[in-house]
Amino acid sequence: MSERNREIIVRGVGKVTAVPDLIRLNMDLSVTEKDYETAMKIATKQLDSLRKAICSVGHNKEDIKTTRFNVSTKYEQYREKENWKSKFVGYVCVHELSLEFDLEMALFGKTLSALSKCTAKPKFSVKFTVKDPSALSQQLLENAVENAKLKAAVLAKAAGVSLCDIVRIDYNWSELHMYSKTDYLVENDVDYSVSENAPMQYGIVPEDIDMTETAAITWSIK
Repeated sequence: MSERNREIIVRGVGKVTAVPDLIRLNMDLSVTEKDYETAMKIATKQLDSLRKAICSVGHNKEDIKTTRFNVSTKYEQYREKENWKSKFVGYVCVHELSLEFDLEMALFGKTLSALSKCTAKPKFSVKFTVKDPSALSQQLLENAVENAKLKAAVLAKAAGVSLCDIVRIDYNWSELHMYSKTDYLVENDVDYSVSENAPMQYGIVPEDIDMTETAAITWSIK
């Protein structure tokens, strides 16, 4: 509290818990070839193979999104007598994709099975999230403001002062990552083809998503 400015600053903490209802599957395709055109042709075949595998279990082609596409050159360092030299290895094409769908374990199992049999052999990882992150973000801010108001009222009463107008609200507009802490690790050489519903056998229930956000509110007092 400032005697000169007659202000009080309170930091409110907002908390919210949500049940995951969306699966995000991240997939990486990579190819290295000395010839650029050959690298592009193989990359195209890999993508076609991946799309066919994913669509074969009920997903739509349009649901597979590119998150990053990069082509670079790769060199290896080697020593010749007293000097280090570079050797051209080839062109490296990396295609990162994502697929989001409802958290349905039957479809999840079929999708993993399709990926395990895909000739493109993509590397992939799994995250559990929510369909509407904006609703969670809004609830977080509302909770943070309500918490700050409650704290300010208690402090003002204890100090024998009255809250007046809000002078300023400070909030860190950082990006929120709304993912469950549950780790679903998949070894890329695991074969789920024996049972398309293999993941269901373990009765997976992802951990709830716990989010916390803060907002600092300044009131004038009298």
